[in-house]
Parts: sequence; structure tokens; C-alpha cells
Amino acid sequence: MKKIGLIICALLMFTFQSCGVYSFTGADTGAASTFQVNYFQNESDIIEPGIDRLFTLQLQDLIQGQTNLSLTNSGGDLVYEGEIIDYYVAPITATAQNTAAQNRLTIAVNVRYFNTLDPEKDNERKFSFYYDYPANAQLIGATLDTALEEIYSRITQDIFNATLTNW
Repeated sequence: MKKIGLIICALLMFTFQSCGVYSFTGADTGAASTFQVNYFQNESDIIEPGIDRLFTLQLQDLIQGQTNLSLTNSGGDLVYEGEIIDYYVAPITATAQNTAAQNRLTIAVNVRYFNTLDPEKDNERKFSFYYDYPANAQLIGATLDTALEEIYSRITQDIFNATLTNW
């Protein structure tokens, strides 16, 4: 019985080794070993302090957490840059008294992606997502933190998928 376990273990090791680098996220980093995320400036009409820094850090964290790439400040094999182009709140549902029952925060980010090792993969694209919250809630404190976490989580994953998983 012990011998069968060793044979199965050896076959599994051989299988994964023969396939090259395997990623559970489906990321294809090619020959790249480093990446850089340049600061995403907030260029929207409404300036919410700190959202640009938070977005930049979340994108860095996601790529580091889902790949084996090393973060660098300059000269990265893969380069992400861009700007936050929209940050706005709009009512989405109304009450019988013609007031907003729910509001929607929408954030849009323009991203330029450069693969210095394979320039054919370079692209520029807009990503956006939203968060709905009750109209009687203020978009500050915990409500804002929750909104930003949900929006940035979705946008950064979409960026990751578009640039490294060929979705």
C-alpha cells in the first residue's frame, strides 16, 4: 500500500513539473519576473481624499498575492498606470415622496498596461464598478470604506483578468 502511494505521488510531481509553472489563478506572466504599478491619480470631478492611494495599493496587493512577480518601483517587466476618471453618486431608486431611496457610488478607472517583454499584449482600457447604499446613509466612515473595498476588489480583479489571464 505504501508503494502505491509513493508511485502516485511521483506521478503527480512529474505531471506538474512537466507542465512548467502552474498558477491556480490562471495568470500567464510569461517570462516576466517583475511588475510595477504607477500611482493612479484621481482626475475625477469629485476629489475624495485617499482613494487614489488606496486603489494603487490594492492593485499592487492583488497582483502580488495572485502571482509570483516581484513588485518594483521602476523598470518592471509589466507596468500598470492610469487614473481614476469618474467618482460620482447618483440616485437609483425613488420613494413615493419623490426622494431617493437608494444611491449608487460609481468609480471608473482608465488603465494602461505595458508588457515590456511582449508589446503585443499592451492595452488601454476603462474599468468601472458601483456600490449601492441607502439614501439616508452618509457616504463617510464605514459606509465609504465598505463601498471602496467592494468597488476596488471588483475593478482590480477585472484588471488582473484582462491583463494576465486573457479573459
